[in-house]
Amino acid sequence: MSNLPSPALKAAILAEAMPYIRRFHSRIVVVKYGGNAMTEEGLKRSFAADVVLLKLVGIHPVVVHGGGPQIEQLLSRVGKKGEFVQGMRVTDAETMDIVEMVLAGQVNKEIVELINTAGGRAVGLTGQDGGLIRARKLLMSTPGNPDETVDIGQVGEIQSIDPAVILTLSQQGFIPVIAPIASGEEGETYNINADVVAGKIAEILRAEKLVLMTNTAGVLDRDGQLLTGLTAKRVDELFADGTISGGMLPKIASALDAAKAGVNAVHIIDGRVDHALLLEIMTDSGVGTMIRSH
Repeated sequence: MSNLPSPALKAAILAEAMPYIRRFHSRIVVVKYGGNAMTEEGLKRSFAADVVLLKLVGIHPVVVHGGGPQIEQLLSRVGKKGEFVQGMRVTDAETMDIVEMVLAGQVNKEIVELINTAGGRAVGLTGQDGGLIRARKLLMSTPGNPDETVDIGQVGEIQSIDPAVILTLSQQGFIPVIAPIASGEEGETYNINADVVAGKIAEILRAEKLVLMTNTAGVLDRDGQLLTGLTAKRVDELFADGTISGGMLPKIASALDAAKAGVNAVHIIDGRVDHALLLEIMTDSGVGTMIRSH
């Protein structure tokens, strides 16, 4: 029992949170949920509690999730190996079926259940629901040869977003939980990178914040040191010298686009830290890297 905070400390913590609650009241915060925070029981529960608390104090969280580890698990069970090009999953028709099954069927419902158990009212969606996301086939350009493209299968890029279903749910007291799957013009299904979906939804909703949960402390320099505050210009330099690469590419690119398009602050935080979401949004210290447009 001695590890519990004293009443005075609890009161100080609440007092520190108050200006943030006031500042962000009635604003939208888009959270990309992924990494260890999605797979470890304690972290899953603390994430759900954080989301519910944000809603209770009048902030509107919108959750976008991936499901990489769960997809890999099912792929290996059917004898397939996951392939990536510049951080994007190569998705043939069979892989697309598995992605859809895992993201829309399994992972989405698990997150909805987690939030509901913590006292919230979550509703699961994919980009197909309510015409939320319209997609087209993504053609990746080859590094060093921008005129040459690589076909990575049923991977989509966002053509348009209609946020009506998110806004309606948020205004009615619900917490939208979105799987990054969308339809094309001919009804074909596309897998879209979850960081990209979170970034675009944050832009369209003119969110106060975009929070990307990762398995790292944030954006690290070449010596492994955390870079806490970054501008668009500095991020471009880190891309150019190769400091940012692999799976971090779509994450940081989405963060940068969102910051440039009017999202007030983008945070890349360590999802392995208990209550990372509250620490970032409701305290003076925060955890992770914040990116601003200038």
